[in-house]
Amino acid sequence: MGEQTIKFADPPSITAAASVVGPKEGEGPLARYFDVVSSDDLFGTDSWEKAESEIVRQTVELAVEKANLEMKDIQYMLAGDLLNQLTGSTFGLRGSKRPYFGLFGACSTIGMALTLGAVLVDGGYADHVIASASSHFCCAEKTFRFPLELGTQRTPTASWTVTGDGAAVISRSGDGPRITAATTGRIVDMGIKDANHMGAAMAPAAADVVTQHFRDLRIEPGYYDIIATGDLGVYGRKLFLRLMKDSGYNLDRLHTDCGIEIFYTEGQDVHAGGSGCGCSASVFAGYFYTKLKEKEINRLLFIPTGALHSVVIMQQGESIPAIAHAVAIENI
Repeated sequence: MGEQTIKFADPPSITAAASVVGPKEGEGPLARYFDVVSSDDLFGTDSWEKAESEIVRQTVELAVEKANLEMKDIQYMLAGDLLNQLTGSTFGLRGSKRPYFGLFGACSTIGMALTLGAVLVDGGYADHVIASASSHFCCAEKTFRFPLELGTQRTPTASWTVTGDGAAVISRSGDGPRITAATTGRIVDMGIKDANHMGAAMAPAAADVVTQHFRDLRIEPGYYDIIATGDLGVYGRKLFLRLMKDSGYNLDRLHTDCGIEIFYTEGQDVHAGGSGCGCSASVFAGYFYTKLKEKEINRLLFIPTGALHSVVIMQQGESIPAIAHAVAIENI
């Protein structure tokens, strides 16, 4: 449809979703929607990286169980994270013995996984696939910012990487909400170089893909009950809404952001809000999926957002490219 959008002929069903998060996320406003809230940031392991892999393992296995399936029923696993060479996902799923695609889209990864999972199912290549994305605060901080031991002061625009994972089972049939359309984003780089202001880097990419989604499908924003971006945070959301108005769309009453929803931005000292691959993934799998299943909302436009930077490129003075993917999920 149009330039960038797929409208699925036989929309795949999201038959189950699961979310596992850390202690801080369990202190936030969405705590009751998560399947598992750990009291231990290490999840019983001896390193942050191993902890993230354990989160992935637990979440995916729980999603499969909630779908009343066994691991052998899953034809493909699509998962990604922020660690080097996707170690969080790879080591978390290495015991699954199922076909695996490791995906990198930074914090937009769950949008990519849902899109490709729906393509596989709607295309007739699979009956059941898993889409998953994870992150861990401590892993991300030592990789992209500063070691925690330094106690470095965080800027007001900085976000707090979510410790958690969200996983969804996408199936050919079922009574869950369906993925009806997906708009794949383009790389957008507006020259932002501040690694502590991800919202500013990602907001233009989010506005670009949402505008294209409306144009490709020839629909108005009011078609959806909620339009939810991934992790723009407080400052990125303001910029996103301004850019959408410049394109002729007022989303003030429809829009929310997973990075704002997951934490109490004041009481939990997270500054701009939540971020990381696990942010939008866990908020969708916990909060929005529950709202869809209970028919409190019937049409969701879900737009995970990602900053496609790396430590090496940042050290070389490059700007931060960003991307976002829009996935329409509806009760039909």
